[in-house]
Amino acid sequence: MSLLTNALINFAVFAALAFGGGLGTAWYMIEAGSRLSTRTFGPWTSWTAAGRPEADPYTRAHTARNGLLPVSSTLELTFRAKTDSNGSRLTSACDYTIVLPSTEAAWWSLAVFDGQGRLVQNGAERHAFNPQTAMREPDGRVAIAVARDARAGNWLPSGRSSRIVLVFTVQDAALAATVHDGGQTKALPEIQRAGCR
Repeated sequence: MSLLTNALINFAVFAALAFGGGLGTAWYMIEAGSRLSTRTFGPWTSWTAAGRPEADPYTRAHTARNGLLPVSSTLELTFRAKTDSNGSRLTSACDYTIVLPSTEAAWWSLAVFDGQGRLVQNGAERHAFNPQTAMREPDGRVAIAVARDARAGNWLPSGRSSRIVLVFTVQDAALAATVHDGGQTKALPEIQRAGCR
């Protein structure tokens, strides 16, 4: 094999690795984000520049790829969870309890999506809870059950798809300022697994 052939093969392998690595890295940055574009609080992740004119290219690409129409993140934040508070992947085969602290000052919404980003279809046509639709505990907290089968109280169906994603949206300027300033927040609920089939 000639020196020229070796050089061409090495160049082709290098180009393929560089191209594949570049595509893989770009996909990861658009799908999962990084410390530059997202903030993580336990199982919850938020794209902190979503809906802002100065959003970075990865945040813009993430928004476009997922067909999102976010309100400016200075007013509203959307948090997504793919795992429970113990780090286990969320799945419709398990039941979960999400307890929201008393959030009188903020409007919020909690919804369940399947692994492809679609609302979970169900006969009850129940897709989300917010302060106007959720029943409260005597102490002001809201407990929401996410499960395949009906539950008493605040129940969100998880359907039959294997993977699910919880989406928690909060309209609270004070919370948004805390997140943007790099502070920690205790306003996000824990996701506790109650049992699996």
